[in-house]
Amino acid sequence: MEQFRKVLVLYVGGTIGMQQNDKGALIPIPNAFLQKIKYHSEMHDAEKAKKYFRALKENELILPPATGINTVIYELIEYSPLLDSSNMSTKEWVRIATDIGRNYNKYDGFVVLHGTDTMAYTSSVLSFMMEGLQKPVIITGSQIPIFETRSDAKDNVLSSLIIAGCYNIPEVCVFFANKLLRGNRTAKISSDDLDAFDSPNYHTLVDVGINMKINHHHIRKVDDSVHFKLHTNLNSKVVLLSFFPTITREMLQSYLKPPTQGIVIQSYGAGNLPSNRPDILQVLREAVEREILVINVTQCARGAVSNSYECGMVLEMIGLTSGRDMTVEAALTKLMYVLGLPELTYLQRVELMKTDLRGEITNT
Repeated sequence: MEQFRKVLVLYVGGTIGMQQNDKGALIPIPNAFLQKIKYHSEMHDAEKAKKYFRALKENELILPPATGINTVIYELIEYSPLLDSSNMSTKEWVRIATDIGRNYNKYDGFVVLHGTDTMAYTSSVLSFMMEGLQKPVIITGSQIPIFETRSDAKDNVLSSLIIAGCYNIPEVCVFFANKLLRGNRTAKISSDDLDAFDSPNYHTLVDVGINMKINHHHIRKVDDSVHFKLHTNLNSKVVLLSFFPTITREMLQSYLKPPTQGIVIQSYGAGNLPSNRPDILQVLREAVEREILVINVTQCARGAVSNSYECGMVLEMIGLTSGRDMTVEAALTKLMYVLGLPELTYLQRVELMKTDLRGEITNT
């Protein structure tokens, strides 16, 4: 007997649905994406829809049958206005999370169509906002619009729909270029390659080839005792600073002035800052004493913060919190989430930043 699975698609914006204007610039075009995929035979089986699903809504589509998987019916909700991902903010993250939460019990999985520039931030923050997630939430997009003759959009969307509808992967993920990645382990690594994303410190969750290889031992296990819960109170009074050799005391102080309540510092190598700069170290020490959360992550694409070197040990001694192998995107959005949790002491927030909450840190 044929099994049917339902997926909700939130079309937020991004290159995937853009077209060129009269000046040659790519811009989002309202109400065009649905019409494009509705008449694409690989993305909507119109005959099957007429035969079996006369009650389908205008924005509901059905994937053609595929070997070994259930039939996927998906509903597309288009945001207005559509956003270039560079224009994403806390407000949009809360809206996406709220829309998923409102529809959580109605669908088997969720797909978010999103621009690539801030996709790693969105996938990271959604993972922290969704406690007890037991269904797939997959964020995808494309480097080339779906309206172009040659585009990566179709494969990214189709694979995301199939995985979200047919596989038990209870995580916020990014799908791009035949790889499903844990969302809070993802970083954009290229502005012009189709293989634009990587998970530098964690394994892929699914590798898509002729078959789908599900890497079960890398997927987070569901804790059935934890019920799905949304956290929408994000504290945006956080900053990000990548260290550089000529930074001055005054520059660092400007980052740590009110209203800043947390900062992610990208340090050198394995988590090092200059130990021969007492002026810099004093500014950091004073920030910790004022109970500003100072998180230390590495500037390197791969690897983790450690205290193997004297410079790293000094930072630990003055109270900086190690972000270990978190991505910059995960560290910053986790900081927003932790600072937004009510009625916690400073030390409790520090401990949460050190704790693996959603698979964002490798347990050692």
